[in-house]
Amino acid sequence: MERRLAAIVCADVAGYSRMMGTDEAGTHAAFKAHRSAIHPIILNHGGRVVKNTGDGFLLEFPSIVGAAEAAIAMQMLMAERNHHLPAERTMQFRLGIHMGDVIADEDEVFGDDVNIAVRLESVASPGGFAISAKAYKEASKHLTVSLVDGGNHRFKNIKDPVAIWTWTPDGATALAPDLKEGSALSQQYRTAIVGVLPFANLSDAQDEYFSDGLTEDLIHALSLQSFYRVLSRNSTFAFKGNNVSTRVIAREIDATYLIQGSVRRAGAKIRVTAELIAPETGEQLWTGRYDRDIGDLFAMQDEITTNLSAAIATEIVRAEASAPARLSTDVTAWDRFLKGLSHYYRQTKEDLSAAVDLFREAIRLEPKLSIAHAYLATIQIQSIQFGWVKGTREMWAEAMQLAETSVRLDPRSSFAFSILSWAHALEGHDEAAMDAAKRAVALNPYDMGARGVLGICHFVIGEHRQAIELFSMAAQRDNSDPRYQWAALNAFSHYLVGQYDATLSWAREQLYVNPNHMQALAIRAAALAQLGRTGEAVEATGVLMGNYPTLNVDRHLRNFHWKRPEDIAHYRDGLLKAGVPASKLTLVQSDVRRAAES
Repeated sequence: MERRLAAIVCADVAGYSRMMGTDEAGTHAAFKAHRSAIHPIILNHGGRVVKNTGDGFLLEFPSIVGAAEAAIAMQMLMAERNHHLPAERTMQFRLGIHMGDVIADEDEVFGDDVNIAVRLESVASPGGFAISAKAYKEASKHLTVSLVDGGNHRFKNIKDPVAIWTWTPDGATALAPDLKEGSALSQQYRTAIVGVLPFANLSDAQDEYFSDGLTEDLIHALSLQSFYRVLSRNSTFAFKGNNVSTRVIAREIDATYLIQGSVRRAGAKIRVTAELIAPETGEQLWTGRYDRDIGDLFAMQDEITTNLSAAIATEIVRAEASAPARLSTDVTAWDRFLKGLSHYYRQTKEDLSAAVDLFREAIRLEPKLSIAHAYLATIQIQSIQFGWVKGTREMWAEAMQLAETSVRLDPRSSFAFSILSWAHALEGHDEAAMDAAKRAVALNPYDMGARGVLGICHFVIGEHRQAIELFSMAAQRDNSDPRYQWAALNAFSHYLVGQYDATLSWAREQLYVNPNHMQALAIRAAALAQLGRTGEAVEATGVLMGNYPTLNVDRHLRNFHWKRPEDIAHYRDGLLKAGVPASKLTLVQSDVRRAAES
């Protein structure tokens, strides 16, 4: 156990029991969706989730300013998500904020100051927060919103009265992207066939146009992906209103996967549910529910389409990668590619090495297989960033060549242009990177990976606020795709704007997935050093050097082609403060290490 100063945020949902009594499954699904949406905000402000409860959660922040700013951002987002919803379905958090000395035992925190935060939550207004006067005094000069004096309150099991301040936000709005044309990957390599059944209209007949329109938009959005074939509207709308099993439908139209769903309208709100199923087995591979205000109908329809297509596309690729039983006994290029993809999704050093061999074999068997070139380029880049291979000029040149070949073979693939942009950005070709990223987004506005890669372009030229916004968007909607490491990228972005607590939160998130991620280990050490947490920085550097004993600052920074010299200098400064050797000739211990050991 240890004692430390911390800021604590406690949250619950106002009226949760009533909502559960009305619609248990829907309320639970909506709560999980809201909680996932605000998670990047918590990480961006340096926080961590201590525990989740049935109708809330407890958060810890190293800074009261970060805690208060996160609370404001969370409630602003919730106001946006609740805007124009019927009163009975609005889900509002109440937040309590306090700071003080806590007892930390493993991942839990305890103490009177934690209890005060819990009590403050009970007097907060739905959609707002209550903050203790002690915490408000420390945070107020850094906040851009006005709070109201809430007076003194006495709470159960708290000896002294607690003075509080309160705040409640206004709402906000969001926009959605346009549509473009699809991919040209040869159909012989898209063995998965996807059918989107007409979404059932559970409301009045006059709303039939919306359910049909949403189905058509989803067919279009999914067809922009290059990995699989999507059946046309005419193939699936023939089954509209027919009470036929999905297995029969799938056999009739030769579909590998089916997507079905429903639309229900209640007042000013639309609820859309959807599921992805493997009809031969009946297995439900994914399910989602979206509650939205009707408001701007077309913008809302685009938003739902974006969320649906991003989630479903990732799950189809994952399902295909884990379904070798459907493959032919003949050794074909597509057989080798899918087998390589199954290894790639495991994300270990050994599996990535196996994937490289299989992707190379697929390219040897079919040199025109664009997607194999793109994935092989991805692995080349990631292996260097993970620290699993040495980043030689030959490797970077091959990654670039693979990306360029992928684009040439499939000039309508958003993924191919994303990887080309990524390679250009890491090589310091800023304009070429930005051009390729914008092309990727234009080809498929629903591809969250493309939007995240656009964030990489902003990042390398020093536009870190824009990068953080795009990385966070990608993390919210497409965080399970191993092609992109949004947590590590967010860690670097926050480091370069001096938000070291957020850097640590995002680095920790990346290390949950890959405990040996070299760049995440390095940025964590640098951030700890910049925060003056000397002992922890030395320990973090020890872990980094234990995994990568030949690493030094000069060698590490050779792979960073950031436009602004001050960004490189900032990162170098943190690494040196943390005790990472400047070069392989460095024999003298750093000041940080000497201080820690003295």
